[in-house]
Amino acid sequence: MEEAYNLVVIGAGPGGYVAAVRAAQLGMRVAVVEREKVGGVCLHKGCIPSKTLLKSAEVFDTVRCAGDYGILTGEAKVDLIRIQERKRGIVSRLHKGVQYLLRKHNIEVYHGTGRIMGASIFSPQTGVVTVEQSDGKGGVLKPKHLIIATGSRPRELKGVTADGNHILYSDHMLELDRLPDSVVIVGGGAIGVEWASMLSDFGVRVTIVESADRILPFEDEDISREMTRLLQKRGVQLLTQTNVQPESVTVEQGAVSLHIGCGGERQKLTAERVLLSVGREANVDDIGLSNTDIQVVNGFIEVNEWMQTSEPHVYAIGDVVGGYQLAHVASREGVIAVEHMAGLNPEPLNPRFVPRCTYSRPEVASVGLSEQEASALGYATKTGNISFRSMSKALVHGDADGFVKIVADAETDDVLGVHMIGSRVTDLISEAGLARLLDATPWELSQVVRPHPSLSEALGEAALDVEGASIHGA
Repeated sequence: MEEAYNLVVIGAGPGGYVAAVRAAQLGMRVAVVEREKVGGVCLHKGCIPSKTLLKSAEVFDTVRCAGDYGILTGEAKVDLIRIQERKRGIVSRLHKGVQYLLRKHNIEVYHGTGRIMGASIFSPQTGVVTVEQSDGKGGVLKPKHLIIATGSRPRELKGVTADGNHILYSDHMLELDRLPDSVVIVGGGAIGVEWASMLSDFGVRVTIVESADRILPFEDEDISREMTRLLQKRGVQLLTQTNVQPESVTVEQGAVSLHIGCGGERQKLTAERVLLSVGREANVDDIGLSNTDIQVVNGFIEVNEWMQTSEPHVYAIGDVVGGYQLAHVASREGVIAVEHMAGLNPEPLNPRFVPRCTYSRPEVASVGLSEQEASALGYATKTGNISFRSMSKALVHGDADGFVKIVADAETDDVLGVHMIGSRVTDLISEAGLARLLDATPWELSQVVRPHPSLSEALGEAALDVEGASIHGA
């Protein structure tokens, strides 16, 4: 089998399938190669299943607190089997949706492993893709352009082997059929905090071990401080500036023991399960990069602002290129790559316009520079801060923890960053993202007429607070 295409995409996650659809819209003949299921890690092992479980944890907490709303119920119990069934149903429905989109746009899907070939009898340039299909069949795809969208996998912790039983990655955690009594989470980034929030809501004893001096180390310090306070209030133990001693991790009698170190001190922890959540690494192995001039730097494929590799007809997008390893970033990069190869002159992605979300309880959402980042870059800053306790809708919801913080340039008055922690802030952050895109000032943000009562009022009040003019602030 030998087929010619305008575009072949290796990997059909949120970057790959979106790129394929956009290319088809532009009249290209497109094929995708996917060795597992279309939709990728985000749909099957990441964003969607984890957020489904987080929602169940939120509902469980709400039911336990129903008396506060004047609703009397019996004892709330967790049925993890039914929770998993709901998760699988949602994932299945969305999987069918992605399959439909690919069919709708006449995109051919090859289920198997794609590898890039160098110049050969098939083509005078690199980029031809051989496909080893799951049914044992093979073929050769000859594209004019190629997009590498092979994604990432959980990063290993040196000296510690995940066995899928006692020592787990998030992939394994998503398939649990029974809640453990206790879990140690190694890594206090977004994924680690989401799991800590979920598990603690389900009644699991949780300890986070983080090597940095705070959890959520890439968020504004005020956000990290508030999340620390709220997780500790719920009984989560947080150990920062602490490293796991790899040689000390052992499994004995159904429990995991590990030693952690902080400075010269060592401490032993024991838990029923250990979750390794120390980041993700790009899937760059066994895809034929050695047959090309494509550069891999620090484990990631090097690209320019239009997602081109050093082979101009080959592009790479998503987790495999590093940067923000987020589904919405991969999707946008896919559109940029396709529109660039089509000659449409797309705007490159500006990382400072990308919203970042942690779907814990409470949620965290941010866009742009933190106060610390802005100061390090030489900006003179001014800030506004409003607590959700000042917002009537938050009190109505019964979830008034958290705040909205705006960081602005004291000289130009431009908004540099917006940082939120609280209920539903992952839905509010897009307004802040639009403000960053349009280079808005706090005054301009404050002039938007927002409905009352609504959580969005907090953004307007925080904008007013930048100049000390908040109506409802403390």
